[in-house]
Amino acid sequence: MPSPEDAENRLRRAADEEREAYGGEDHPVGAYAGAMGVYVAGIAALAGAARLARRPVPEPGPWDVLLCAGATHRLSRLLTKDSVTSPLRVPFARFRGAGGPGEVQEEVRGGGARKVVGELLTCPFCTGMWVVTGLAAGLVFAPRPTRLAAAALTALTGADLLQFLRVRMQQSVGE
Repeated sequence: MPSPEDAENRLRRAADEEREAYGGEDHPVGAYAGAMGVYVAGIAALAGAARLARRPVPEPGPWDVLLCAGATHRLSRLLTKDSVTSPLRVPFARFRGAGGPGEVQEEVRGGGARKVVGELLTCPFCTGMWVVTGLAAGLVFAPRPTRLAAAALTALTGADLLQFLRVRMQQSVGE
């Protein structure tokens, strides 16, 4: 019968082989699993806190969904692309140039956990999951301030769209 150490070594070798076959060092699967673990632990902690505090879980209506969609979009872009928030990303990204209006282009640097955090901090789609989770928690623990903040961010999203529309209209008139 194999010893527990032999079984552990076989399991470790099999995991290493699968990781290499999947993408090796270019794709830090272990660090991604760690990020997923942090997310799941955060959800579990929020659910436990809500239960202990006897906070009811709201049934979001269409207005809440729309509000959270606009707020998630804007806050995710603010955190991941805005020039002003670039100091948050400095340890994890390298500046590559100007992006869209008020935004920068960055490249993730480092490996392992540093790379995973860099991807989370430079990708609005990745950050969006964490942002919307925070908004959902806010709707449980502090619904009125959360709706106010979400409304302000959604209004900013609408204002951004109007800015882009105006530029497009000005360009079409000038052509």
